[in-house]
This record gives sequence, C-alpha cells and structure tokens, in this order.
Amino acid sequence: MPELPEVETVKRGLAPAMEGARVARLELRRQDLRFPFPEALADRVSGRTIVGLGRRAKYLLVDLDDGNTLVSHLGMSGSFRIEEGAASAMPGEFHHARTKDEKHDHVVFHLEGQGGPRRVVYNDPRRFGFMDMVRRADLAAHPFFRDLGPEPTGNDLGAAYLAERFRDKAQPLKSALLDQKNIAGLGNIYVCEALWRSHLSPIRAAGTLVTPGGKPKEKLGLLVASIRDVIADAIAAGGSSLRDHIQTDGSLGYFQHSFSVYDREGQACGTPGCGGTVARIVQAGRSTFYCAACQK
Repeated sequence: MPELPEVETVKRGLAPAMEGARVARLELRRQDLRFPFPEALADRVSGRTIVGLGRRAKYLLVDLDDGNTLVSHLGMSGSFRIEEGAASAMPGEFHHARTKDEKHDHVVFHLEGQGGPRRVVYNDPRRFGFMDMVRRADLAAHPFFRDLGPEPTGNDLGAAYLAERFRDKAQPLKSALLDQKNIAGLGNIYVCEALWRSHLSPIRAAGTLVTPGGKPKEKLGLLVASIRDVIADAIAAGGSSLRDHIQTDGSLGYFQHSFSVYDREGQACGTPGCGGTVARIVQAGRSTFYCAACQK
C-alpha cells in the first residue's frame, strides 16, 4: 500500500494540474471502487473549481469551491495520471509497479484552466482505493480522521507526546508506531527505516522508552528525530523526480534505492562498525526488517 511519502509526492505532482482548474466534467466509468461512490458524485463535482489539494495521513484531499472536499485513498494499486493532449505523466514513483492499462481507468477529471484542457485519470486494477465527499468543516470529525494521531512531520509530534502514548505499554515498539491513533500515516517501510536509524529494536516494549515518572528517555527523542528525517528524505526524493517531470511506469520507487533495512534480508547492516546482518521477522502479519546486532 502506498505510504505517506508516496501520497505526498502524488499530491505535489497533481497540484500544478488541478489547483485552480474547473472540473468541466467528472466521469465515473463504474459504480464503485472498494466502496460505492457517494450519491450523485459526478454531478456534485462537475462545474466546481478545485481551490486546493491537501493530504491527511494517507488520504488525498481535493478541496472544492463549494466547501466540500473529495477524499481519495489509493488503496493497494491506485494511481493518478495526468494527460495533456497526447502526453501522459504519472506523478510519484512506487516500490511496487503501477499500471497505465486503460481498462483500469475508473475516474476521469476533465479539467479546464490555464494552459488549456487536461485530464486527470484515476487508475486502480485491484479497486481497493475509494473516494468520498465530506464537508471541509466536518473533516476532523469524520470517521476517516477523528481518531488519527498527529502527522509524523508536524509540530504536534514530539517525545513528550509519545511518552504519554507509550507509558506502561508492553506493546512491541513497531506495533505502537504503526497504530494510526499514535501517529497518522506512518507505514511499515518507514517504521523499519526509522527504527534502524535510531538503533531501536522493533520487538522491544514501547514503554521501555519512558521513565517511571512518565518522561521520555533520550532514545525516544532520537526516535522522533529519525521518524521526521526518514519521512522528509523520502518526500524530498520524490520531489526531486517531480521537478524534472519524469514520466514513469511507477516501477521500483524513488526511495527504494535508499532503503537501509527494508527488503534487505541477509545483507550487511549499514551501521558503521556494526558487522551485523539484516534479518526479517513477522509482526502482526507484516514483515519487519532490522539488525539485531545494533538495534536494541
């Protein structure tokens, strides 16, 4: 499933084509994706102007001029494609391949604006993605968002906050970090990478990073910094490709070339002087990659 940096990269890639544009027509080529489309969605979006694009966790937010927000989730295989005349570009690159097979084109935004008409196409072979319409004023209270923790790069995420969440928790650290109520949008790949950078074991109890008095230990501060850094690095890598407007089929994403532990089972640990080997274990049905020699 696309993680936060991939969704942020898609948002940044779509913004120049969509922000300020008028939706001449929203074309729905089927009745549903993972869930049925909201009632009269095509009529509610057609004729509206897109005033901005945003992101919350792994959700893409398309703000319209009538106060509504189109909420989109990419699911397992969803992607957007920008078409202008015969040219086609896919914003964002992914660890797993994305397709341009037109038989999986399910939603088409026919846009009018500066630079002439264009199309933004949502393609989703497995149809695990979905779209919904929410009043912008009600967004924070919507079931998608009301229980989400702070963004991993936002000012609300700090060692003191995590100390409150982790205090007395026997839950494995990796599981605690993947809990969206603790941190919004942090996924499996970047949790593995952040734990490696902070030299923390994914299987240690989350509560061991908090003092008996409820204060964050030094290693918890290092973990927060590592989370911020790994997400920022991944977003920056995606942004670099978008600035060059690279056309891509989405194969083997931008940040995968910088993975330190994820998907590197059996390879030497990159920590200077470590000498350990990256191992793979399964936690809650998900692969965890880490170095037992230097992650404690």
